[in-house]
Amino acid sequence: MEEKYQVWARRDIQNLVQTSSSSLKFLISHNVAAFQDTFEILMRQAENHTNIILRESYGNLADEAAGPLREFFTDVSLFLLGSELNVDDFVQRFFDALFPLVYNHLINPGLSDISSSYAECVRSSSRDVRPFGGTPGVLVDQIARSGVSGKLLLQALHLGIEVINTTDHLQMSRECRRALLKMHYCPHCQGLTQSKPCMGYCLNVMRGCLASMAEIDTHWREFVRSLEGLSARMHGAQDLEQVLLGVHTMLHSAVGQAQKNGPRLSAQVYKLCGPPSRKPTQSVIIQHSSSRESIPLKAIVKVPGETLAVKRRDFLNSLRLYRTHYGGLADRLCVSVLASGDGLSCWNGTNIVKSYTLRVVGNGIKAQSSNPEVKVKGADPVVNQIIDKLKHINQLLQGKSIPKLGSLDQIETGSGDAGGHYSGDCDDEDGCGGSGGGEDRRKAPRVSKLSPDVINDQKNHHHHHHQHYPPATDSEIEDPSGSLGLTAATWVLILPWLHLLLAL
Repeated sequence: MEEKYQVWARRDIQNLVQTSSSSLKFLISHNVAAFQDTFEILMRQAENHTNIILRESYGNLADEAAGPLREFFTDVSLFLLGSELNVDDFVQRFFDALFPLVYNHLINPGLSDISSSYAECVRSSSRDVRPFGGTPGVLVDQIARSGVSGKLLLQALHLGIEVINTTDHLQMSRECRRALLKMHYCPHCQGLTQSKPCMGYCLNVMRGCLASMAEIDTHWREFVRSLEGLSARMHGAQDLEQVLLGVHTMLHSAVGQAQKNGPRLSAQVYKLCGPPSRKPTQSVIIQHSSSRESIPLKAIVKVPGETLAVKRRDFLNSLRLYRTHYGGLADRLCVSVLASGDGLSCWNGTNIVKSYTLRVVGNGIKAQSSNPEVKVKGADPVVNQIIDKLKHINQLLQGKSIPKLGSLDQIETGSGDAGGHYSGDCDDEDGCGGSGGGEDRRKAPRVSKLSPDVINDQKNHHHHHHQHYPPATDSEIEDPSGSLGLTAATWVLILPWLHLLLAL
């Protein structure tokens, strides 16, 4: 019976954890889909705009350019959605394909089109002749800059979902399962089926059970801040929408430049390919006159709908509400669901009492050393691995390169259990106190920042330790680094000496 109750208690808490994160998970996954849809709409919009401009300015050329143009925007789309395409390659390939069309229709028009073999020679001469000046290079730079930001945003959101999936399915340790059983079901043995645990008792049990999860707090907050930083940088040349909707303008000016330099380009092509070889004439094609090259570009009307920038802003405003999700999870579950209300009699683990009198510990692994209800042996290795991934993505979002860890793809793949550890029961020899990264574990002790609500709790307990356990407010924990006094770097220097002193 006791084993059954343990299973029920564990399931109850796991369901509560999953319910508490379900709206956050939906917010991120819904926006991943929305951003991808917007990319696709943007791509079609940009392609249509470009086709319109080419058709209105250069007539027949536009029909023949439609194929290369479609291929170009397909490549941009694949690049944005994670494909490892080289931007320089696909942009240059597009301009190479465009040159024979510009040559045939605008630079050296004849009664019939140039032959396919001559067109191929013109195409391959493009890189030497450089008919479009610096435009291809500028476009490469803009797509690469704005595209990498767009890709990184999507990859970061996928990692956000992975973090939530990981914490939704963490295994509870044996100690935690026993404590949950005692808190939830032991009163039943005394016929007290309606009683609820005291607030302080509930906080001790839940902060002990979710101690590893609380360690994610600092990195999750930084993740939200880093996404905001990336979004703020996505303007001008880094604004994907602006870049893509500006392709038609760049293309129009590139073709205009080639047309203006027609005589020089014609002479260079003649040197490389000889005189134009043409297909047999069937009917006379009237070329569009060059006077149509400069139509007013302001005539393009944007398709109505939310811009990417607006979608990002709305998403980040919503995500900001969840920045304390991991730091305050145990407190939220006790306050909103599990514990009894103020002033009511409650269960303290052995009896029904007026109030809980034992010390209430703070959040996070370190604070659990004095937890009277749950013994916590160390950080869950699965949590350590997800923290390592968050650290890496945060550095990428902040624009810092990390050669040691390689590409972002390495961070996202894998089950989150690469070290062979399992979430849940964890003995000292399992290396639960490690950082989750094999090499790092040997090089330096892991320094876990205590969240300020832990520090505040500990300060309170020095004075009067049994009644201070309000849930941490956002203002208390807004700036983790500012409240610590000692930076992580200082701790790294001090810890080895502390170990030596303790050993003596």
